[in-house]
Amino acid sequence: MDALPLRVLACGDVEGRLESLFGRVRAIQSKSGRFDVRLRAALTPIPTFVLGANNQETMHCFPHVTGCELAENITYLGRRGLFSGTSGLQIAYLSGTESQEEPTPAYSFSSKDVTELKSSLLSTPNFKGVDILLTSPWPRDVESFANSPGEIDTKKCGSTLISDLAASLKPRYHFAALEKAYYERLPYRNHTVLQETPQHVTRFIALAEVGNKSKKKYLYAFSIVPMSLMDPAELVKQPQDVTENPYRKLQKGAQKTKVLGCAEEETACQFFFDLNKHHGKKRPSDGKDRGSSQTKQAKKPPQPTGPCWFCLASPEVEKHLVVSIGTHCYLALAKGGLLPDHVLILPIGHYQSVVDLSSEVMEEVTKYKSALKEFFRSKGKRYVLFERNYKSQHLQLQVIPVPLDYTSEDIKECFITQAQEQQMELLEIPEHSDITQVVQPGTPYFYVELDTGEKLFHRIRGSFPLQFGRAVLASGALLALPQRSDWRSCTAARPEEAAQASAFRRDFQPFDFALRD
Repeated sequence: MDALPLRVLACGDVEGRLESLFGRVRAIQSKSGRFDVRLRAALTPIPTFVLGANNQETMHCFPHVTGCELAENITYLGRRGLFSGTSGLQIAYLSGTESQEEPTPAYSFSSKDVTELKSSLLSTPNFKGVDILLTSPWPRDVESFANSPGEIDTKKCGSTLISDLAASLKPRYHFAALEKAYYERLPYRNHTVLQETPQHVTRFIALAEVGNKSKKKYLYAFSIVPMSLMDPAELVKQPQDVTENPYRKLQKGAQKTKVLGCAEEETACQFFFDLNKHHGKKRPSDGKDRGSSQTKQAKKPPQPTGPCWFCLASPEVEKHLVVSIGTHCYLALAKGGLLPDHVLILPIGHYQSVVDLSSEVMEEVTKYKSALKEFFRSKGKRYVLFERNYKSQHLQLQVIPVPLDYTSEDIKECFITQAQEQQMELLEIPEHSDITQVVQPGTPYFYVELDTGEKLFHRIRGSFPLQFGRAVLASGALLALPQRSDWRSCTAARPEEAAQASAFRRDFQPFDFALRD
């Protein structure tokens, strides 16, 4: 028999507006029935659990650091810990605001508090995560890979310690209310795709204060079956809108700092998937990973060892094929293109692969992909993008349009089938994943990306057919242009190339963000 879900009501800071809160709760209960639990509230006829003070002025309301019953049905959880209800629901909590002061004020928490809370839970046998995490501050960078929180800038007000705590405890729901704003982030995954066993997702919800004049949402009702009672397969189901984990950059940055011997905060061990071994085996990072985004942005791209046909400043570049130039990237028609509108996305500086790109260059690559999607869709087409990081020294993202009536499944099946015919395996990477999670810089690979964000990946271990991506698209199953599978048989005279570039440049102009920025 399946466990019945608990009905939970989460609430933002009350700030003394009890009558306003009570009225709203009564109205909700009259419409939808009684709740089992309420979080972060005050006097109530239903079981309620609250966090402690965020400032000196309210300290007198919470007499015991370890928690206590404040009134009938109202429990102050305490400074930090785990509350396990009779239902099996597990609520981890951390009261107060982050502080660097020594000694730490009673209304704040320190890195030691976070470390001890993590240690007490992570040492539990078969620990998978907690059902709910309650904190006052927002986690830093929670908005990464997701919808915007509006006026809230977590780089200024977010807590890195809370990010670390959330990344470690893997709550199914994480509530915070210190910034007095409502924000419901898209759910994010707690595992690394193709590297770790699938795990449950986390939903972060920030709530405004009760009775706020802007009428921002301060109550959040939801139903939940405790993790311990759920079917494992049901628990790890991934919703369609799931995103990458927003705290991975912070964890990578912390790991890099630790390797350099100057760690300033708690770090999490970073793993990479060893694609030379069987699926699922992990190995520790050797410290040569990409590091923090700040380090990457400051680092200059490496210089080519010889003449490069694609560095924009190089005299070898055939500039008559260039159709758009941004700040960090440019577009050019492919020489000997499969089709007249076959284009390349190229970094202006010298980078070997997508995995090597700095965050600012990658951001502009993404903008070009979005612009090309709109451009081709306006012509009744969709694009297929591929990269071959093998026997090439400068990143080339090949972008080739196909008719819109080809579905994603049609295209993926064509690539997978032809790969199997050549004893190669193409693995599918989920939509919101980053290829940098799957492969380290310097590793040979081939990958395909559709304009929907779906991706296929192959780790090159030996030889690899240089024209594979183009040959698949040219095959009878897709464009039926087998005679154009090799670019060398498709080159045109320079005046013809220039005319094609001019026509593409004119048609692409309404979609070219580089002309507006």
